[in-house]
Amino acid sequence: MIKLAKSLNAWGTPGFNNTLKKEIESLDAKYLPLQQGLSYSSHATNSDFNIMIISTREDDSFLHVKAGVLYSGVIAGCSCADDPTSVPEQSEYCEILIDIVKTTAEARITLLAK
Repeated sequence: MIKLAKSLNAWGTPGFNNTLKKEIESLDAKYLPLQQGLSYSSHATNSDFNIMIISTREDDSFLHVKAGVLYSGVIAGCSCADDPTSVPEQSEYCEILIDIVKTTAEARITLLAK
């Protein structure tokens, strides 16, 4: 399970969005639903991704954050040895929901419907 303790500690401060952005961007891409969020390509790359905080709210148990993710994907080809075409990266965007448990800092990240 992912823990976002720095973000939980920053909740209610002017630095929350920046702290959460940095903490999410420091995660391995495998913790985000990037493959499921593809629109223009067939495989999410392991390259850097950027987070944009769209909205935040809280209830008794959770912090709820809606965020946009800018990342890259590729269209996988035949991978033939004599295939002269390169595999250019395509820009991708998806929106995610980050639910942070207020008592433990454990976080669940889910893809929002396209």
